Amino acid sequence: MNLTRKLEILADAAKYDASCASSGAKRRDSSKGGGVGSAGGTGICHSYTPDGRCISLLKILLTNVCLYDCHYCINRRSSDVPRARFTPEEAIQLTLDFYKRNYIEGLFLSSGIVRDADYTMEQVIRVARDLREVHDFQGYIHLKTIPEASQELIEEAGKYADRISINIELPSEKGLRRLAPEKNLHRTQEAMAGIRTRIEAGREEKKDRARKKRRLPRVYAAGQSTQMIVGADRSDDATILQRSDLLYRGYRLRRVYYSAFSPIPSSSSLLPSKAPPLIREHRLYQADWLLRYYGFAVGELTERSPGGGSNLDLELDPKLSWALRNREHFPIDLNRASREEILRVPGLGVKTVDRVLGIRRWSAIRLADLTKLRVSLKKCLPFVETSDHSPTRLQLEGDRLRERFLPPAHQLEFDFQGAATTAEGGMRISSSSLAR
Repeated sequence: MNLTRKLEILADAAKYDASCASSGAKRRDSSKGGGVGSAGGTGICHSYTPDGRCISLLKILLTNVCLYDCHYCINRRSSDVPRARFTPEEAIQLTLDFYKRNYIEGLFLSSGIVRDADYTMEQVIRVARDLREVHDFQGYIHLKTIPEASQELIEEAGKYADRISINIELPSEKGLRRLAPEKNLHRTQEAMAGIRTRIEAGREEKKDRARKKRRLPRVYAAGQSTQMIVGADRSDDATILQRSDLLYRGYRLRRVYYSAFSPIPSSSSLLPSKAPPLIREHRLYQADWLLRYYGFAVGELTERSPGGGSNLDLELDPKLSWALRNREHFPIDLNRASREEILRVPGLGVKTVDRVLGIRRWSAIRLADLTKLRVSLKKCLPFVETSDHSPTRLQLEGDRLRERFLPPAHQLEFDFQGAATTAEGGMRISSSSLAR
């Protein structure tokens, strides 16, 4: 099989992994001249596939041959898809060639499991190690790690990777036992804990390097991330967000990515016949942001669904939905309320709230100030008080308030063929362009 055909198969096979965004990477050694590639402090440019998967990097599998039989995976052992395999030398050459043609600024490398987890991990590490040490590649490298591999190999990957990810796939052990019998949630979290320990140890090493005035690569410079599949099992949104909250607090993950289940050819009878609405994935990203930066708890964002389970409101963004369900907390006086209270106002983001707090140190907040800050007045006015505005009781209690905020129906009709927006934003282009 020629290299072009391999690339076509293995780039397409990698498109289902969403956990490849590259923000947070740093230059590996900006004091050193020469070398190939670089990754600036603000991350690198991103592109998006038609189904919303980030392909900012050369995103490939080393092989789509796999010993595992995860029912939701198109590369599972029992699937009849075409198979291919890069040698480490081919993957290295592709990365360098794509970079020199200005197609990419880094590499996202994953792999199916061949022989065993340790052997596969060794092959993945070899690609990254040779890029760094033989070819002096200074660009961004994200390695997908196998939780069943030894901790020593996972730690070695940190010498060469900017970011590492271990995909948790499903939020519950029950779901994994049913759909991915070879995987184990406890083992995955143990691997994440090992990475967290190594990252924290790296901070101490950084202080030591500073004292000795040595500039060495940071270990896992951009941290670790993971991905969860949405809609492949019966997990509700509360279960998904509780798992994410645990990963952020307990394992210091930089990002949890949510990937709406997409029906695959010759799919298992254990899988749903239809994909979940993509708007559900979008709402999970919004709720994730509220958990991380706005002080919300999972129980505040989800509500009991008629069909059972606790889920997010698909019609409205989670913060607005919470505000409409808790109108007794409003209006919020922008001139007196605490930062935590103001963060809960629909339409006000973290930066805007901090600017409001800065302004009110010198003068009373007025509607004109919100206009200058480019706040969506339509969204926030029913929920705030300023020195020249106070919402009426009718504005807060009327059932028409929810109707006022409902988006047009077509905005909720995301599908896998149409263009849509992810939490990261941006235009989506086909991952097949990697092969051109």
